[in-house]
Amino acid sequence: MSKHELELVELTNMCMIKDEKTQKVLVQVRDKNDWDGISFPGGHVEVGEAIVPSVVREVKEETGLAISNVIPCGFKDWYDYKKNKRYLVVFFKTSTFSGELLARSHEGINMWMSVDEIRKSQTASDFKEMLDLFLGESDKSEFFYIDNQLDDEKERWEKKFY
Repeated sequence: MSKHELELVELTNMCMIKDEKTQKVLVQVRDKNDWDGISFPGGHVEVGEAIVPSVVREVKEETGLAISNVIPCGFKDWYDYKKNKRYLVVFFKTSTFSGELLARSHEGINMWMSVDEIRKSQTASDFKEMLDLFLGESDKSEFFYIDNQLDDEKERWEKKFY
């Protein structure tokens, strides 16, 4: 049995909530400097917290909605050699929700949009590519960034889908 070096991982989540009656999905118009534009609600998995309850908690905190029947639908990850850390975003989707939507949270404005409206809007970086994973419109499940920091002839972050 071989031993592997453990790596530091920052776990996060994101959830697409679809209203089956209107065929719209809940988005956040984020106004944070590090990742602004339209995206889905989500956040960090707390120490010792299970991943599914973490997305339920984050959605409640950011939108006021209680969600259930969340289904994993992909993930995005990258290893940042400068920080010596992997980032992992687990994607979920659901159509089961209740409660009253908050108009705004600390993340930005919450609103319902059609997928076509999202595709025509200013989204957070690479969100439109992630959207295909949420919608099941891709035969891929992983969106991975390769860190090319040591290769001056390439862009820093190269996108790959697996």
